[in-house]
Amino acid sequence: PPVMLVELLFQAACVSLFFPGGQGRVYPGRKKPASFAVERRRVGPHVCFSGFGSGCCPGWMLSPGSGQCTLPLCSFGCGSGLCIAPNLCSCPDGEQGITCPEPPGMCGEYGCDLSCNQGGCQEVARVCPLGFSMVETANGIRCTDIDECLSAACEGLCVNTEGGFVCECGPGMQLSADRHSCQDTDECLATPCQHRCKNSIGSYRCSCRPGYHLHGNRHSCV
Repeated sequence: PPVMLVELLFQAACVSLFFPGGQGRVYPGRKKPASFAVERRRVGPHVCFSGFGSGCCPGWMLSPGSGQCTLPLCSFGCGSGLCIAPNLCSCPDGEQGITCPEPPGMCGEYGCDLSCNQGGCQEVARVCPLGFSMVETANGIRCTDIDECLSAACEGLCVNTEGGFVCECGPGMQLSADRHSCQDTDECLATPCQHRCKNSIGSYRCSCRPGYHLHGNRHSCV
């Protein structure tokens, strides 16, 4: 049929060579022209011949350095990856495909600030508030609370809070002015005893004057 003949002639007319000086692939149905070897050396690989002359085969373009058809084209773009063959990207994560996914935004939930100097402007991730650290997640950069109690020097109990921490002291003790150490509370200043009060570290003890004995509530005198 005439259609089959046209297809054979078209296949014979388009020849793609992969390396300079290498063996050309010639489709059956037509003899190789005598001048083909000279033409191959002159124009390099990945060149297609047609009735209109010669040019780069689909998926290839002229390399600026050599002027040969050795630069692959990726129709969908490779983003941060590299086009290594027609419509084949090599991506930073080691995967290959017709395109590379765009990396997630580096600014996260706190957004970006524009940092400008004489060399130009660039987006810089905002710093986290005091008491928070910057952590990289699958969705970008996030600020997470720092557990200061892992390193805080509380003499008593350390309670972590969002963005900070609080030191607490046990019964009979109170927080010092430095907000870290604990000091004894003199409970006797509040006169909890009916007669006599003796303060001790973290506690106190009541006693009575001669002729009296301490009540079972440990405070009153009978």
